[in-house]
Amino acid sequence: MSKKHGLLLACSLLAGLTAGCGRGSDHADRIKTVHIYQFKVEISEALASLKTEFEQEHPGIRLEIQSVGGGSDYGASLRAKFSSGDEPDIFTIGGNNERDMWLEYLEDLSGEAWAKDVKPLAAEQMTVDGKLYGMPMNLEGYGFIYNKNLFKQAGITEKPLTLSALRQAAEKLQAAGITPFANGYQEWFVLGNHNVNVAFAQQPDPEAFIAGLTDGSRTFNGDPIFSKWMDLLDLTVEYGNKNPLSTDYNTQVTMVASGEAAMMQQGNWTQGQIDGINPDLNLGILPMPIDDTAEDNDKLYVGVPSNWVVNKNSPVKEEAKLFLDWLVTSETGKRYITKEFQFIPALDSIKGTEEELGALGAEVLDYTDKDQALTWNWSRLPNGMPQELSSSIQGYLGGKLTKEGMLKEFQVNWDNLSVQ
Repeated sequence: MSKKHGLLLACSLLAGLTAGCGRGSDHADRIKTVHIYQFKVEISEALASLKTEFEQEHPGIRLEIQSVGGGSDYGASLRAKFSSGDEPDIFTIGGNNERDMWLEYLEDLSGEAWAKDVKPLAAEQMTVDGKLYGMPMNLEGYGFIYNKNLFKQAGITEKPLTLSALRQAAEKLQAAGITPFANGYQEWFVLGNHNVNVAFAQQPDPEAFIAGLTDGSRTFNGDPIFSKWMDLLDLTVEYGNKNPLSTDYNTQVTMVASGEAAMMQQGNWTQGQIDGINPDLNLGILPMPIDDTAEDNDKLYVGVPSNWVVNKNSPVKEEAKLFLDWLVTSETGKRYITKEFQFIPALDSIKGTEEELGALGAEVLDYTDKDQALTWNWSRLPNGMPQELSSSIQGYLGGKLTKEGMLKEFQVNWDNLSVQ
C-alpha cells in the first residue's frame, strides 16, 4: 500500500508540473508537509540529513522536524502543542501509561507491512487489544557495564552470573587496587528507573505484581524478590566509590571510561560518551544477579525508550505512514537507524553490526535475540513513583531509613500515587 501511495504522489506531482506551465504555486500546493515532533535531541543532526535524503526520494513530501529534549520537558511541550491546536502528524511517546494517555489520538498501525517484524518485547508496550499503536524507535538495554581488561588484570576469568560470584569478583578487583563499582546514585533515574526495576522485572509476572500492589493483594514488605534486590544494592555500595549519593551520571561514566572503576550500572547509551574519552576500552555488559541461580540471572534489562506514533486526526497521515515505512524498509532508512543513530534495531528485518552499534549495543541485541531479556517496568508505575522510589532508596543509602523503613515508604507513596 505504501509503494502504491508513493507512486500516486509521484504521478500527481508530475501531472502538476506538466500542466502548470507558468503557475509556480501549483507545485507548492501539491506538496504535503509532515510535521514531526520528537524528544531524542542526540539524533537531531542525523535527522536533518535523513530529511534531505527522504525528500529527494519523495519530491511530493516535505518533513518538518522539531526535536525537544535534553533540559526541556518534552511531555509538557507536547501536551501544550495539542492544547493549542498545533498537533504534529508524527510524534514520540513512551509505552504503557503514556500510550494510554495518548490513545485517543493514535492511529492503529497494525496493518503496516513492517508491523510483523517488530520484536515481541518491543511491541508489547504499544499494543492494546491486539492492535499496535506505535513503531518502536529502538531498543536499549542495561546491566553492569564492565572493563574486560581490568577483570583480566584482577584474575577474573569467568563472567559473574550469580550474586556470590559478583561478590568474589568485587573482592578480587579491590585486592588489585581497582574500584569495583562506580555508582552514580545522585541521579534519580539510575535508582528509581533502572536499579529498582530489577526487583520488578524479576517477578514471575511483573504486570500482575504491579496490579497487586495497587489493589492491595501484594506488598513491598515481605516480598522475597525485593529482599534479594536489596542484597545486590548493598553489594554495589560496599564495593563502590566513595560518596555515591553525590556522584552524578557524567562522573560515573568518566570513572569507568578512564579506567578508575571496573563496573557501573548503565546501558548501551553510554557507548558514545565512553568512546569520546577512551575509544579503545574493551567493554561488555554483565547481568545484575540477585541470587545464586545463574540461569535466572543471566539476562539484561531491555526495553524501548520511545515510539513513533501517527496522529489519527492528521490530514497527511498516509504520508506520515509512508515515511515510517520508508524509515524501516528502505536501505537509506535502515542505514540511518544503525549507522547514523547507532540505534539497536527493534525490528527483526534490520540488522546492525558491532561496528555500527558498538560493543555494548551488539551485546544487548545478542541477549535480546537469545530471549535473555527482562522487561522495563517504570512506565507501568503510578505517575511520579520512580522519583519517590529513588528518594526512599537515597534515604536508605544515606542512613536515614532502615530497609524496612524504605519498603514502608515505597508502599505509602505507591498507595498515595495510585489513587487517581
